[in-house]
Amino acid sequence: MNNTSFDDADFPAYTMGRAADMIGVTPAFLRSLGAAGLIEPERSLGGHRRYSRHQLQLATRVRQLLDEGMPITAACRIVKLEDRLAAAHRRILDLGGTLTPDDDADIPTQTHPDIAKTQYYRAP
Repeated sequence: MNNTSFDDADFPAYTMGRAADMIGVTPAFLRSLGAAGLIEPERSLGGHRRYSRHQLQLATRVRQLLDEGMPITAACRIVKLEDRLAAAHRRILDLGGTLTPDDDADIPTQTHPDIAKTQYYRAP
């Protein structure tokens, strides 16, 4: 096995037990993420699940959202969308484009600025 395999975030390097230990969850939690359609681990020749660093990052993010009280289906959907947005940003940069601070998904955006501001109207 060459060193580039270990540099690849998508290389399935971790067994289920090791992966669960690394991110502080149970193997059942990792299986539930597979059932929810978030991550699909590779299988070894013996049929054992193998996880990549990228998959473990997604699982860690789901765990954070669950700890904040979010249902697993919503947490998985959010993580999928965050991952797709990050991939789109990488693609833009790979194609020579640029991103502005407004494009940064880590910065919360205010979707309805007028809601927080009281407005008064004159009576007719």
